[in-house]
Amino acid sequence: MRAVDIIEKKKQGRELVPEEIAFLVEGYVQGEIPDYQVAAWLMAVCLRGMGSVETAALTQSLVHSGEVLDLSSIPGVKVDKHSTGGVGDKTTLVLAPLLASAGLTVVKMSGRSLGFTGGTIDKLEAIPGIRTRMSWEEVVAQARRVGVVVVGQSENLVPADKKLYALRDATATVDSVPLIAASVMSKKIAAGAGAMVLDVKVGDGAFMRTEAEAQELAKVMVHLGREAGRQVAVLLTSMDEPLGTAVGNALEVAEAVETLQGRGPDDLRALCLELGATLLGLTGRAVSLDEGRGVLAGLLDSGAAWDKYREWVGAQGGDPDPAALPAAPVRQPFPAPATGYVREIRSRLVGQAAGLLGAGRGRLDEVPDPAAGIVLAVKRGDRVEEGQPLGYLHTRRLKTLPEATEMVRCAFAIGPTAPEPQALVRGRVGADASGEGFGAG
Repeated sequence: MRAVDIIEKKKQGRELVPEEIAFLVEGYVQGEIPDYQVAAWLMAVCLRGMGSVETAALTQSLVHSGEVLDLSSIPGVKVDKHSTGGVGDKTTLVLAPLLASAGLTVVKMSGRSLGFTGGTIDKLEAIPGIRTRMSWEEVVAQARRVGVVVVGQSENLVPADKKLYALRDATATVDSVPLIAASVMSKKIAAGAGAMVLDVKVGDGAFMRTEAEAQELAKVMVHLGREAGRQVAVLLTSMDEPLGTAVGNALEVAEAVETLQGRGPDDLRALCLELGATLLGLTGRAVSLDEGRGVLAGLLDSGAAWDKYREWVGAQGGDPDPAALPAAPVRQPFPAPATGYVREIRSRLVGQAAGLLGAGRGRLDEVPDPAAGIVLAVKRGDRVEEGQPLGYLHTRRLKTLPEATEMVRCAFAIGPTAPEPQALVRGRVGADASGEGFGAG
């Protein structure tokens, strides 16, 4: 078997057999097949696509390139959650302790972000003292004792995906549904949870710009999960404006705490209830979305989820008090240029502005400023007066502050009439819209 023949076959649009895909993945990880040949194959996949059998074979090859976690020694129902990423998306910080307070066990391997805002581990590491690297024995012990543990992804978990993703990023071959689906699901399958909910973001601040693209990705991921014996449901959720009001690592932790204490923004609370209710349904803990929402809302309102957050963060060595979070020395407001209604808040521009302020990383070796970011004072549909603060920029980077200010100003559109309301959840795959019959579709 030769790599060049496999490349030629895919270039012609012919379907590869699992053995050919396994040969490529294994050879690349072992250093026997060079970057340039794998890059050529990736480009052929982007142009020609992959069938369901090929995508499943790629996923399994990625899964078995490293260790597969065995959670059987941890009692209870093990669940996981993944988001394709968005501006202000701090749902894991709320959802993980919320699910644990409902009796589910959350063992989550999360990553950092290369882009304008941080990943879940970047957000967690804004908490003073917290440990995000733990031995497997420590992970198991905490999962048994607390019911929730979130740590950085092991170097031995799906190593082939790490190599492939770095190559895709450098060769403009990221935007392929089969490659995205295999990358996401290989990590989720290898992490061992039996049930998972996936949040596919759609819109201006999302990787998937249209609902059609998001639906296609969702269907492929659900199929891959079921082929691997996992219960999977996907929510398609809006990213046409930032989620919540905070964008930036410590700022998002503070907003997650407010949500756990019953004082957070409506959209963040609603999304966490939707994702959590879906998982309660998948695991048989609720017979409908309405029942699941009610159970989880009660845990938020009673303080049980907040108590679980403090237990979780404390178990990983962190200080759960939001007053301990780092704060930026500069907090500059940006005013509304006119009186009217907020018709649009472009997520991508807000995220890019936060990156300029120091909230993200442009290189893998760059360390984000945990205190940097943006806190919005208004949401889409709010009425504002000229000169009223639309939000506040938090930074220590005075040099990039003017550019960030102009960028976030351009993110807002203000007009004389209020915009039509937009649905937060745009669609579901893996559980029907009513919430009855979880796992259908």
